[in-house]
Amino acid sequence: MIDTEDKRPEPESLLEIAQQEETAKKRGKLTIYFGAAPGVGKTYSMLSDARMRKQEGIDVVVGYAETHGRAETETLLEGLETIPLIVTEYKGIQLAEMDLDGVLARRPKIVLVDELAHTNAPNSRHAKRYQDAEELLNAGIDVYSTLNVQHLESLNDIVFRIRFFKSIT
Repeated sequence: MIDTEDKRPEPESLLEIAQQEETAKKRGKLTIYFGAAPGVGKTYSMLSDARMRKQEGIDVVVGYAETHGRAETETLLEGLETIPLIVTEYKGIQLAEMDLDGVLARRPKIVLVDELAHTNAPNSRHAKRYQDAEELLNAGIDVYSTLNVQHLESLNDIVFRIRFFKSIT
């Protein structure tokens, strides 16, 4: 007779594995559109992909998109739902920032958050936009974002601390 009692996993260890898998399923996925310099088409590509996801029936919203006045890029925003920006004043200057709470309340499958390395207005919940993205990912929302190569050196210490960079696509 074979003793199978000793080979069975402890129920607590099985429960822990199941909880880890459930947590991993709930976390959003980060997609970064990476470019060598400003103006190479990162935002354009991100918006083009977002339009395709929408045509596939996926719930996509724009949290923040910077078109830099480029007509071709602005045209890609047509037909995409945009969460209105929050406008605040800082030292006499009007600053428009993503409405993080508005996106969280809306709970889309995918949100576009342009310029991942951006520094938010001083009165924002997070100092940096990548922290906004992390909060969205933790809420189970997929994030499409853009990043220029020159920002990587300045983000070097941050990259080591961020867990959501595990699956950059």
